[in-house]
Amino acid sequence: MHSIKLIVIAGLVGLSASQALAEDTMGTMTMMKGGQVTAIMPDGHMGTMMPDAKMSAEMMKMSKPLKHCMMMMTDASGKAYMVDTSTKKAQAECEKMAK
Repeated sequence: MHSIKLIVIAGLVGLSASQALAEDTMGTMTMMKGGQVTAIMPDGHMGTMMPDAKMSAEMMKMSKPLKHCMMMMTDASGKAYMVDTSTKKAQAECEKMAK
């Protein structure tokens, strides 16, 4: 009976570890919440915030809506890049990735 408990616990730990590793390698796509602001720095780190109504209104004055799918990537050192998705082929790949 004790060995069955150990096997079940080991199985659960293995499943959770494999899920964590899969998320780390593949990443997860999440939708931004309404009003949320996301900043991406050149070194690849990101931050989000929920500004108050006044700050949000000021930021909207300097904003433009996205016209098509956009992609960001990091190189091996972690430096962030924006991928040019202006061609139809690149847009198709971007949209395929975002689904």
